[in-house]
Amino acid sequence: MRSKKPQVKRIINSVAPIRICDNGGWTDTWFAGHGKVFNIGVYPYAEVQIEVTPFAGQKNRIIINAENFGVRYARQPEKPGWDRHPLLEAAIQMMKIPKNLAFQVTIFSEAPAGAGTGTSAAVTVALIGALDRLTPGHLTPHEVAYLAQSVEVDLLKQQCGIQDQLCSSYGGINFVDMYNYPHASVSAIQVPNSIWWELERRLVLIYLGRSHSSSDIHKMVIRDLENAGPDCRKISDLRGTAEKSRDALYAGNFTELGKAMSENTEAQRRLHPRLISEHAQQVIDIAKQHGAAGWKVNGAGGEGGSVTLLCGPNSEIKRSMIREIEQANELFSHIPIYLSRYGLRTWETEVKPGRAQV
Repeated sequence: MRSKKPQVKRIINSVAPIRICDNGGWTDTWFAGHGKVFNIGVYPYAEVQIEVTPFAGQKNRIIINAENFGVRYARQPEKPGWDRHPLLEAAIQMMKIPKNLAFQVTIFSEAPAGAGTGTSAAVTVALIGALDRLTPGHLTPHEVAYLAQSVEVDLLKQQCGIQDQLCSSYGGINFVDMYNYPHASVSAIQVPNSIWWELERRLVLIYLGRSHSSSDIHKMVIRDLENAGPDCRKISDLRGTAEKSRDALYAGNFTELGKAMSENTEAQRRLHPRLISEHAQQVIDIAKQHGAAGWKVNGAGGEGGSVTLLCGPNSEIKRSMIREIEQANELFSHIPIYLSRYGLRTWETEVKPGRAQV
């Protein structure tokens, strides 16, 4: 049955990729001071859609629809503090939308929350990119990334690097050189289609079935790194894997790229053994048995999250590996991914005046 809704004047759409294979992660932080990160933007995207109408004094000016969680609620902008989804509410507050507009924001992603793939950064980048169309001027991808990071660091007071937001804003394959926290340059790694397609075919993302979240282990690692200084061996080892990854991909050398991924995972383990969980190690062991070239525990590591695998040249063996991983534990699942040539994208859907929305 068709139901009438208030006429929508504008529909704004936005998507931003998630991030995998962040070799050099942990070095894009305040306590590292300077860092280098190699990362890859992939589909599935974080998706945002905003339905905008003039504000005519209606009770609920801002409605947030967190579709993945099945939650739709009104956000009162004058209300102090945060309600059900602080990340979304803080991003909306950061953007200072004109008070003569009312809108509903719908957020969705097929990537699980807490997968260690920068999903929260992708959501924030997509949301800020969409809201930017309601404010004067136009932000660059770099500016969007820094605003997205500021939401987490300045408004929500969380520990947060910058590489996730930069990858979501720029997309593609990136070499991030953070020369002085949080300031960084981003160099897109341009390779021939044959290398791009082969990389896409070889990459596998395995979700471990539990959301990753900050833990006492992460807090302890941060304390240790803060006391050790930015040039300590543990951080330097992580930085080095980013340059090795960049050089290997330019050369089309997947063996060396896999080694860099595995070196990064071992460097994470040296930060603390529990950053490589038993479930992550179980996936890695199965991948080894199937001749995988490399493996990277995504994000900071720890319980839950996901693992990126770089397989060998045989697709049948890759499919066999995926089946064995999913059979090994009912929590494990393969998330299909595709390399994203683009980062943040925003556009508007044309709405015919007077036509009811369904």
